[in-house]
Amino acid sequence: MTKVFIDGAAGTTGLRICDRLSEREDISLITLSEESRKDTAARKQALNEADVVFLCLPDAAAVEAVGLIENEAVKVIDASTAHRTAPGWVYGFPEIVGKEAVANAKRLANPGCHASGFIALVFPLIEAGLLSKDATLTCFSLTGYSGGGKKMIADYESPDRDPLLGAPRQYGITQSHKHLPEMQAVTGLTMAPAFCPIVADFYSGMEVTVPVFGKDIPGSIEDIKAAYHSFYNLNGSKLVRYADSPDEGGFLSAAALSGLDTMEISVSGNAERILLTSRFDNLGKGASGAAIQNMNLMIGCPEETGLTVAL
Repeated sequence: MTKVFIDGAAGTTGLRICDRLSEREDISLITLSEESRKDTAARKQALNEADVVFLCLPDAAAVEAVGLIENEAVKVIDASTAHRTAPGWVYGFPEIVGKEAVANAKRLANPGCHASGFIALVFPLIEAGLLSKDATLTCFSLTGYSGGGKKMIADYESPDRDPLLGAPRQYGITQSHKHLPEMQAVTGLTMAPAFCPIVADFYSGMEVTVPVFGKDIPGSIEDIKAAYHSFYNLNGSKLVRYADSPDEGGFLSAAALSGLDTMEISVSGNAERILLTSRFDNLGKGASGAAIQNMNLMIGCPEETGLTVAL
């Protein structure tokens, strides 16, 4: 029985992890009362008693929590931004960094949702020599409002909400979005992409697109498709798969994989202008689903245990 403590279990990601793990017979959840969940001494005890700790906290609180852990056997999965590019931490994207690296990790940083979609598209093409690390890329990403946490969910679901919430809203307009460092670091790009995240009036789902020009690719659109098929499908990836031409009547919905823990990679466009797209649930492979996949590998379970896999 693996003992798990979720520090920050009241937040959106923490709640979903808690709900999923509470249904498993191989997991014993360490819980704190409402009165003690912000008590440092109580948290420290729970942090050191657990086999696996999930940190679902703001960055500064996550750093503080790590500092409270004295038991060297405790495995930490940090869902905050604090450690995603930190030395000594494994980036928790098994399909990219390797399952063995995740399985052996003691300190693991769960990826950001937008970053997951971007990295899944760009990393395999750099590995295949179809994209240069010096490429100047753009990326736009559509997300459901649940990615903004409890306050944004309340804003969108309020009966007297701001009428502006009825239309998609672009954010991160200063080009300093918190996911940019990991997007650049994990792919090895020499320049971060011009990144345009957009939140819209639907609960969950994510669609990340990276447009590229055929003239900038040392190959064809078919070579790109083959590279994804080889990197994901032929390598036996269970949670990230390349899919040929999803047919939705000329559309690609950002909510197509809502409720799932899988990610779908697709390629569209033509020889001159190519669209690389990843679709997944921002709360699934973009957050809690990814965290549980990582935990499964770290405790020696099949990676898809307790997850909703449908590709």
